Amino acid sequence: MSLFQSFNINASGMTAQRFRMDVISENVANVNTTRTEDGTPYRRKIVTFQEKDVTPFSKVLNNTRESYLGNGVKVSSVREDTTSDYIKKYDPSHPDADEDGYVSYPNVNIVTEMTNMIDASRSYEANVTAFQTSKAIALKGLELGK
Repeated sequence: MSLFQSFNINASGMTAQRFRMDVISENVANVNTTRTEDGTPYRRKIVTFQEKDVTPFSKVLNNTRESYLGNGVKVSSVREDTTSDYIKKYDPSHPDADEDGYVSYPNVNIVTEMTNMIDASRSYEANVTAFQTSKAIALKGLELGK
């Protein structure tokens, strides 16, 4: 693996985690949004990652002389969380209340979102640390070359 490839891998990880934090922030910001453009409550969004340019195992096995090169991660999808239901609260005075007086609030749990935000932040920090380590190795190599 080349030195510059490690920079690219770490940078892709930082970019993906930053995007994940943006989506989590959107979820938190819409925790009380009871009506969107389509008339339904806001649905929580989930980010999914996948490895960039995946090399099939059979190709890696057949080309054992060549080293397997990682390529980082990318965001494969952002989808709405349709597995959890809206949160129903009784508030007959709310303009979005149904005929029984219940209001459907988004399926956003602040505790879950904050946990995911901490996870994304720690992953981002780990990529920064790995990037800085690669940079220190490169600088040390340049010093040895003097």
